[in-house]
Amino acid sequence: MSKPLTDHEKRKQISVRGIAGLGDVAEIKKSFNRHLHFTLVKDRNVATPRDYFFALAHTVRDHLVGRWIRTQQYYYEKDPKRVHYLSLEFYMGRTLQNTMINLGLQNACDEAIYQLGLDLEELEEIEEDAGLGNGGLGRLAACFLDSMASLGLAAYGYGIRYEFGIFNQKITNGWQVEEADDWLRYGNPWEKARPEYMLPVHFYGRVAHTHEGPKWIDTQVVLAMPYDTPVPGYKNNTVNTMRLWSAKAPNDFNLQEFNVGDYIQAVLDRNLAENISRVLYPNDNFFEGKELRLKQEYFVVAATLQDIIRRYKSSKFGCRDPMRTSFETFHEKVAIQLNDTHPALAIPELMRILVDIEHLDWEKAWEITTKTCAYTNHTVLPEALERWPVYMFEKLLPRHLQIVYEINQRHLDRVAALYPGDSDRLRRMSLIEEGDPKRINMAHLCVVGSHAVNGVARIHSDIVKTTVFKDFCEIEPEKFQNKTNGITPRRWLLLCNPGLADIIAEKIGEDFLTDLFQLKKLLDFVNDEMFIRDVAKVKQENKQKFAACLESEYKIKINPESIFDIHVKRIHEYKRQLLNILHVITLYNRIKKEPNKKFVPRTVMIGGKAAPGYHMAKMIIKLITSVGEVVNHDPLVGDRLKVIFLENYRVSLAEKVIPAADLSQQISTAGTEASGTGNMKFMLNGALTIGTMDGANVEMAEEAGEENLFIFGMRVEDVEAMDKKGYNAREYYEHLPELKQAMDQISSGFFSPKEPELFKDVVNMLMDHDRFKVFADYESYISCQEKVNELYRNPKEWTKKVIKNIAASGKFSSDRTIAEYAREIWGVEPSDVKIPPPNEPRE
Repeated sequence: MSKPLTDHEKRKQISVRGIAGLGDVAEIKKSFNRHLHFTLVKDRNVATPRDYFFALAHTVRDHLVGRWIRTQQYYYEKDPKRVHYLSLEFYMGRTLQNTMINLGLQNACDEAIYQLGLDLEELEEIEEDAGLGNGGLGRLAACFLDSMASLGLAAYGYGIRYEFGIFNQKITNGWQVEEADDWLRYGNPWEKARPEYMLPVHFYGRVAHTHEGPKWIDTQVVLAMPYDTPVPGYKNNTVNTMRLWSAKAPNDFNLQEFNVGDYIQAVLDRNLAENISRVLYPNDNFFEGKELRLKQEYFVVAATLQDIIRRYKSSKFGCRDPMRTSFETFHEKVAIQLNDTHPALAIPELMRILVDIEHLDWEKAWEITTKTCAYTNHTVLPEALERWPVYMFEKLLPRHLQIVYEINQRHLDRVAALYPGDSDRLRRMSLIEEGDPKRINMAHLCVVGSHAVNGVARIHSDIVKTTVFKDFCEIEPEKFQNKTNGITPRRWLLLCNPGLADIIAEKIGEDFLTDLFQLKKLLDFVNDEMFIRDVAKVKQENKQKFAACLESEYKIKINPESIFDIHVKRIHEYKRQLLNILHVITLYNRIKKEPNKKFVPRTVMIGGKAAPGYHMAKMIIKLITSVGEVVNHDPLVGDRLKVIFLENYRVSLAEKVIPAADLSQQISTAGTEASGTGNMKFMLNGALTIGTMDGANVEMAEEAGEENLFIFGMRVEDVEAMDKKGYNAREYYEHLPELKQAMDQISSGFFSPKEPELFKDVVNMLMDHDRFKVFADYESYISCQEKVNELYRNPKEWTKKVIKNIAASGKFSSDRTIAEYAREIWGVEPSDVKIPPPNEPRE
């Protein structure tokens, strides 16, 4: 038998990673050695693995800059409409491998690094994740940037350069412990500071009424320093920009005023200004009304709008034309997309600039503002909606409060004219919520101030129209749209699962990477014995690789023949990790009851971070780890069931776990998960889904056929009916013996013998105030899991379903999503024009 191929030899055979031309390889080696030499001349004599990583990163970066400059030059010449994606989160993960792939350099780099006696995968592991996001919303922004560049759109991502991203999660004695994410400690090779574009941002102060109208004066100034990161499209030589702002105190900070000469304290106090970009707020789907967060939201908006307007005024179009000072056509050259309500202040800020500074009349300014802005809603959970106290707003942004009041007055006048005497409707639709304290409803501000409002999956967009924004939809139904989320197939197939990408390319060519609908062609091979075998083999290899990874991390042996049952996402009651753990306990009890019966072996992996202040979510993690302690050490169970909590789930871990998954858990209560995007990643990577009819699961089932997913549980209508009738958890507890047994074990301390009362809060919540109705779906979930086991016993039929799922995942490319935003919201056309590379003359 021939000896097995090394990882490097395997990678060389993967055509979709680009051709390693001799010239390229030699050039990369030369460049790498030059960068390494300069690193070492500066510092030391012996190179560390990190030195090698930076040398490679700088080598790859060299290939970006020419294309980056040329792309920006091309935009300046052509002056297209520009799209500005405003988000407080960009969950980018690692950049090196993605850049190599999009530039078509991966195999050349692999070969060059190999010839230098190094291993590319080892170097890739050194890079820190850029964890500037919490979960779905931030990762969506990152996928969108990739797609906008790959579709040749003149697009910019605007956000905050947090010094500390999402915390690193450590599990200590089964509990989550947070650690600061000092991701910039060793420097970031991908960013370029642009001090020449630094801008002032104002806070506090007061509004003076002058003969020229209101003026915002006596403000405190913080400077916004831009850091630019290149965003390469897939093999089209387009390189867009993500511009992240960092807060800097001005040099006269605290020294200008009648300061009694405490110079040292004044310099130390610069930190107060610079704290604005210090840390990402770690809440997912939860609003925490802190002043620092409101400052962050205004900071990104104020800096970005100045930047957009500077670019608009100095555009080539402006140079030949009086256009430069006229804002008449602003919305024809500028689109602003608000990623949730977090950047909602763009609406009053743009109004302030147009009215107070550019002296447009209100009506004209409002027309421009609404035609420019569009808003994406990401959740209907009431606790996630941003409602800022008026007193805080008034202190921090006094002029903006006046503008919001004026917007509200005109909005309510219009509603009152349409519905005379309907004061309840006015109360419901107001931007200001009466109460103690009075609050500003940012979602209402976004709906009123945007020309388009969209949800992120069909079912979610329908819920938005019939519940949270029902009144608004009655008045302007044409404003409301759906844009089902998507994921980039470059990172989420080619990068993370090259083995699968390669066998797909063998069958249908490589074009699917930019046109994912082509995966439909795989339906021709559903019964092709060789292809079935290849798909199963790639999955098995991915499982073995991940199992080895886990054994080194957790010192726990796992059975690679078992079902890899994976539930990774933020820990939240609505995502129902508790339903999963109840199934695990039920499975455990069945094995204990009939230890000699044949069971389909499972390895259940659950991962995700809990917001540091979310007590219930932290208890859920402790319950998972406690159940794991019991199950994993019970000799009667053996390798038939294992429970693993995946520590510090993040983008780079997702890239390892998703390709190894057999079963994807997407089990939120119907009507609560706006879309989900992890569900799409698992589908594309050959896992089958067990899920409720929620979010994009509905459209996944529609694309693949409901019989090719494991769908269970209440539908939205059932949940609504139960809300009317009243949900009685105890009823289920009394009537379902296995559920009762599991709950009694949790409450009696079976999983926490040293602290029998440990989980009383969890038990109490499930029994008496569970908004997400875990018990109501338990029976359906357990029987659905039995169907999973049944199918897994027949590997060939399982793999056929896998192929049908992969073939149906084309709709869920972020390229499709972005093409829809472009045409239906931003008014721009995707282009497949390939900008000439830097080594070719411009036409």
